Amino acid sequence: MESSRIFIVGSGVVGAATGEGFLAAGHKVTFIDISAPRVAELAARGLDVRTEIDLSGEPESLIFLTLPTPNDGHRYDLSAFSAGTASVGKALAGSPVRHTVVVRSTVPPGTTEGLVKTTLEENSGMVANEGFGLASNPEFLRAVSAAEDFANPWMTIIASRDPQNVERLRELLSPFGGELRTFSDPAEAEFIKCAHNIFNATKISFWNEMWLVAQKLGLDLDPIAATVARSAEGSINPEYGIRGGAPYGGVCLPKDTQGFLGFADTVGVDMPLLSAVVEVNDRLAEIVDHEIDTADIAERAADHAQLRAAAHGDKELQEAQSE
Repeated sequence: MESSRIFIVGSGVVGAATGEGFLAAGHKVTFIDISAPRVAELAARGLDVRTEIDLSGEPESLIFLTLPTPNDGHRYDLSAFSAGTASVGKALAGSPVRHTVVVRSTVPPGTTEGLVKTTLEENSGMVANEGFGLASNPEFLRAVSAAEDFANPWMTIIASRDPQNVERLRELLSPFGGELRTFSDPAEAEFIKCAHNIFNATKISFWNEMWLVAQKLGLDLDPIAATVARSAEGSINPEYGIRGGAPYGGVCLPKDTQGFLGFADTVGVDMPLLSAVVEVNDRLAEIVDHEIDTADIAERAADHAQLRAAAHGDKELQEAQSE
């Protein structure tokens, strides 16, 4: 594998694991961070770390944005991410070669082609995927095992409007192994990462809610949860339940979601997550029913229009034959 020139902008847990993983694979890596203690720590480990990105004299490079995007209430705080992206745009302005900027931070869908693209273009005077490449490659690293997760990924996602960017990242990342999936819209990759984390959080909250009921009943939840994790199709079948716009129905799922809510109430446990499951399903069922009704009305109207047209045509034919 040919060595690549790589810059890691934002050298926290994700940035450090990403950069050191690339270093171990034989690439030339420079870490960028504005935190003096972090810079000192990385320098003490013998890494090439700087407080600013400078692309003058550099060959075509891959610039990974691994900047922090914490939440501020019910929103992402993209202030540090935006500032770091602006600094990259300014560095691009002084470089005669085509670099590729890769969004690796977890960001809301649409950020790569929204905030990032706009910020880079405004600060560089270039056009995305012409003067510089632009792609998304969300990370799937756990804080406790980030280095190991980078070296042995179970899933790698690459997305860009420009196939050239996709292929360049495929060549860089495929040697690490794991399943690799590519998309043409960066928002898809960003959505995958958000949904990935939210699904994990939802599963944890689901079993915590069940744990509250089990506590009331004097039951040990651990063997129960371990068994359900092997018995429920939603746990063992990756294709189960992932088709959007299709509410659950039949007998068992409506019966047990509704019935267990009442049962939990009798033992004094409120189950907001299960209540939300029922509410979302009811809402989707109403939407789907409305769409079906609307489609039926439109179909019947089209049939009637077709019949009227046919009848009108028959009348004209009859008049023509009688002349």
